[in-house]
Amino acid sequence: MTPSALPVVGRFAPSPSGPLHFGSMVAALGSCLSAHGRGGRWLLRIEDVDTPRTLAGAADGILRTLEGFGFEWDGPVVWQSARTAAYREAFACLQADGQVFGCACTRKEMADSALARDGTRRYPGTCRNGLPPGREARAWRLHVPPGRVVFDDGVQGPIDEDVAADVGDFVLRRADGLFAYQLAVVVDDAEAGVTEVVRGADLLDSTARQILLQRLLGYPMPAYAHLPVASNAAGEKLSKQTLARAVDGADPARVLVDALDFLGQSPPAELAQSGLAAVWGWARAHWTLAAVPRRRSVPVSAYG
Repeated sequence: MTPSALPVVGRFAPSPSGPLHFGSMVAALGSCLSAHGRGGRWLLRIEDVDTPRTLAGAADGILRTLEGFGFEWDGPVVWQSARTAAYREAFACLQADGQVFGCACTRKEMADSALARDGTRRYPGTCRNGLPPGREARAWRLHVPPGRVVFDDGVQGPIDEDVAADVGDFVLRRADGLFAYQLAVVVDDAEAGVTEVVRGADLLDSTARQILLQRLLGYPMPAYAHLPVASNAAGEKLSKQTLARAVDGADPARVLVDALDFLGQSPPAELAQSGLAAVWGWARAHWTLAAVPRRRSVPVSAYG
């Protein structure tokens, strides 16, 4: 995924909106093995930029769970909530280049807009050329330039998206004053020197926007690989909203073996009885991204 001349730097970036479920464990394991399997560094970032969605105690629970499952990360944990100054600086750069505009539109006013690829409402461009008379900016959006974003995903294959047509001018700073996820993650990855982003396919539709921001800010583009997302019997992604169960810390070896199997690594059936250290040893020796299924979603009845 990454040019051999560059040291590999990967990361796992959970949102502290609830405990780690099986889908989160899949993303953590895949990103960790991809980086450490090639002698690289694996970083951990808590994505708590969206403070209204942050659940008290969830971040500490995530860290304890990862430690209990044998994960080892390199360097200190990074907290997005402590990085507002970095986001403000990047936002100011885009603003100085004329890439940002104020938007007065409310969600109610956009309720009839077409749907974007990720299910959100596509911005119709109401304030693109200036605020309507008597209106004030509530949020700030990127003035998305025309053109296609094309990249080769390490799992999902070639991806081609016209951000202007498919998404429209997306929010960089929200009406509540918080910086949006798309800007925060791009700034964080660039500052940390991340060379590869291995994460769930539920974030695939965000990638073109992030690559576009990287270009505008002069950041290098990491390699991307989007793993299949674990879903319940109804086809819904495992999440707090779908009442996904927290992973069982009483048998971490079994959960990791199930995650390896989900990721197409074909671990031997008896591996789960061999202990946590043996599971990690086998996983590091046998990990290959090429074996990961090229699907967006895979149901997992045992964890749904």
